[in-house]
Amino acid sequence: MLKTTPLNAVHRAAGARMVDFGGWDMPVNYGSQIEEHHAVRRDAGLFDVSHMRVVDIEGPGVRGFLRYALANNVDKLKVPGKALYSCLLDEKGGVIDDLIAYFFREDHFRLVVNAGTAAKDIAWLQSLNAKRGAGLRITPREDLAMIAIQGPNARARYWDAFPAHRAATEPLKPFNAAHLGSTMVARTGYTGEDGFEVVLPAAEVESAWNALVAKGARPCGLGARDTLRLEAGMNLYGQDMDETVSPLDAGLAWTVDLESPRDFVGKAALAANGKRREFLGLVLTESGGVLRGHQKTLDGKGEGEITSGTFSPTLSRSIALARLPLGTVPGDTIRVQVRDKALAALVVKPPFVRNGKALV
Repeated sequence: MLKTTPLNAVHRAAGARMVDFGGWDMPVNYGSQIEEHHAVRRDAGLFDVSHMRVVDIEGPGVRGFLRYALANNVDKLKVPGKALYSCLLDEKGGVIDDLIAYFFREDHFRLVVNAGTAAKDIAWLQSLNAKRGAGLRITPREDLAMIAIQGPNARARYWDAFPAHRAATEPLKPFNAAHLGSTMVARTGYTGEDGFEVVLPAAEVESAWNALVAKGARPCGLGARDTLRLEAGMNLYGQDMDETVSPLDAGLAWTVDLESPRDFVGKAALAANGKRREFLGLVLTESGGVLRGHQKTLDGKGEGEITSGTFSPTLSRSIALARLPLGTVPGDTIRVQVRDKALAALVVKPPFVRNGKALV
């Protein structure tokens, strides 16, 4: 039996094409994935991301616990509402999950973790809590839902629907959140566009969704979310990294704090192994196919592999993220094995698109 979000009936009533996504019954599109993609780049798109799991961690010493549990350093979070992107690593330096951590109070942090890894993440955190004798309360918030409104007009559409929220959310800088009663509004996202991710009681999410649609936000499915995040150069867990991959080999070195003296899970392994692969973008420069995950690459430096690939609606070209041999640099040309053809691709530094603008 597939899990469902509180908006499942709304999606079905709107004619969404539903798919099994990591055990969840989720909309892949509502008709045209391309139009949904463009709606986010040009106006405002609305996503149901209630399959993501919100986890509250509370109690004395929670900062010290997360200082050890996360590869990024929560000491950067000093102002209530400030957020941080990080990875959970295992002792070998592999990526258990990537997540966002929010600081509310010294005794209360919030994590938002991926749907497919939520049970594993929570079990890992609880195990670490017990092992370290931290005595913290780790609470999966199954009473909450989450939606994301993204695009150049996303914030304006949100304020049209919820004018009372404007005063608290208009001053928000990226990667900051505001609490408005039982609702958290964060200026974060997974599309490379501006907007909000909104965490609110599950009982209220249908009315909030309908209010945003009434103000012009276009419902969008997982298909557009994937092409948008890939254009933005954002990793997808299970494709671009997992427990077999170091964050240093997944373009996530910026999320790992190896400089401070603090210890964290996986630090010794990262320090010992170092970076072994380049993680870069590819743009197909030769016709004859589309770049897809697991296709092999080859140049004078050796073999590589595409981790995520698609046709970019914004660029009207095929793009990919790939793990490539050390020494590969933007500007290089490599060959990608697309079925029975070895097609030329240009190596670039992601992102490909940000805030509606082509960067390659």
